Amino acid sequence: MKYAIVEISGRQFWIETGKYYDFNRIPTELGKQITLNRVLLLNNDGELLVGKPYLDSVTIKGKILEHLRGKKTIVYKMRPKKKTRKKQGHRQELTRVLIEDIVIN
Repeated sequence: MKYAIVEISGRQFWIETGKYYDFNRIPTELGKQITLNRVLLLNNDGELLVGKPYLDSVTIKGKILEHLRGKKTIVYKMRPKKKTRKKQGHRQELTRVLIEDIVIN
C-alpha cells in the first residue's frame, strides 16, 4: 500500500492514488494537471520516508475535477443580557482533485 502525507493550503492530508480530495480553492481551470510537492511522509509498501520538513524526491500528480462549495456552517454570536445576536452562514470554496500518481525520483 502506497500513501503519502501532504501539506496543502495549510492543512495535512493522507493521500492515496485513485481517490479524490477536497482542498481549499485552487485558482486554476478544470481538467488541468497539478503537482503537489510538499510531501511530509511517504509509505512505499512498508518503506517509510520522512522529510525534514519535506521530501524533495517525491512529487504527486493530480487532476482538477471540479470547483464546488462546502457544506454551510452556522456562526452564531450572542452576548448574554445585552439583547445582541448575530447569525451568519459560511460556505467554503473548495476544489476537488483526483490523485493520479505518486512519483519517486
